[in-house]
Amino acid sequence: MGPTGSRHGGTGQADSGDSHLLREAAGAGPQCPGPARLARLPLARVKALVKADPDVTLASQEAVFVLARATELFVETIAKDAYVYAQQGKRKTLQRKDLDNAIEAIDEFAFLEGTLD
Repeated sequence: MGPTGSRHGGTGQADSGDSHLLREAAGAGPQCPGPARLARLPLARVKALVKADPDVTLASQEAVFVLARATELFVETIAKDAYVYAQQGKRKTLQRKDLDNAIEAIDEFAFLEGTLD
């Protein structure tokens, strides 16, 4: 943080990286060609994984985008929760034991118990 308590150098304004993301999320401006811009995972690979399921015959672009975004949020959430355990061990790198600890301690991850074995 800057001396004024802002993470953006003390100007009180978001940097250009943040402002273009806000415009894209709002759907404003020519920078927003579609939902692919807001996803970090490659949508073609997500679609290929979806189509690998024999029960799936069609997957709309919107459905693939929602799956990609949900996956990104899930990975971000579990990584942040596991990072707390890494910090307790005075480490900055996540290890499998940190994921195990997060899965064991947080009720929302109960469905993952035993999956890393």
